[in-house]
Amino acid sequence: MSTAGIGAGPQVVGLFDTPLIVDQMPNAVDVNRRLKEVILARQANDPGVRLSNVSGWQSAPDMLKWGGPAAQELLARIIFLVDSVTVDVKSPGQSRYGWYSTMWSNVSRAGSSNHYHSHPGAFWSAVYYVDDGYQGSTDQNLGGALVLSDPRMPTIAMNAPDLRFRRPGEKPEEYEKFLRPANGRLVIFPSWLLHAVHLFNGPGTRISIAVNLSAMLKPFLELLEGR
Repeated sequence: MSTAGIGAGPQVVGLFDTPLIVDQMPNAVDVNRRLKEVILARQANDPGVRLSNVSGWQSAPDMLKWGGPAAQELLARIIFLVDSVTVDVKSPGQSRYGWYSTMWSNVSRAGSSNHYHSHPGAFWSAVYYVDDGYQGSTDQNLGGALVLSDPRMPTIAMNAPDLRFRRPGEKPEEYEKFLRPANGRLVIFPSWLLHAVHLFNGPGTRISIAVNLSAMLKPFLELLEGR
């Protein structure tokens, strides 16, 4: 770590921060309308799969084949964002890596949730909210938050669970971070980060999309994709 710019007095410096990207999809109203149409049509004719989801419907990870132009627009936005914060240290000017992408959709109603899980084999993961299911309500008791777990757990809580790190001017660190979904919101995080979805009790139907990006050297990626 460079010590340039550190003064003589004691300072608290953050180390090894976990990157989290939160974005609002441009033209979300139109994109969401088109995504909702294709997802609900797929759900009507597909039994779906059962993985981390408790109740609710989840498609196979092949949405890029049937999601249409709106799914491609979403993927392009995700790749643009992750490329802006990812660097190939041996070729910083032109990365040797490309992204192999998988995408799937989720339809959840009251009583649905997702167990804690990660996405082995991927580098970046994303979740996008087509419809948050809150129908405009701001009631925090409706649940359904995306929960991100401190990757150091449970080690940091073993000796003294009530002691937390504190940075000047900030609240004590929590072991979990909660992000309330919103229409058009895009959240991107490292695929190793454990995450879950709290029990959803909203009045509407939540529709979300998940994406995994796996890093592959470009010649192998082009061979795999038949280019």
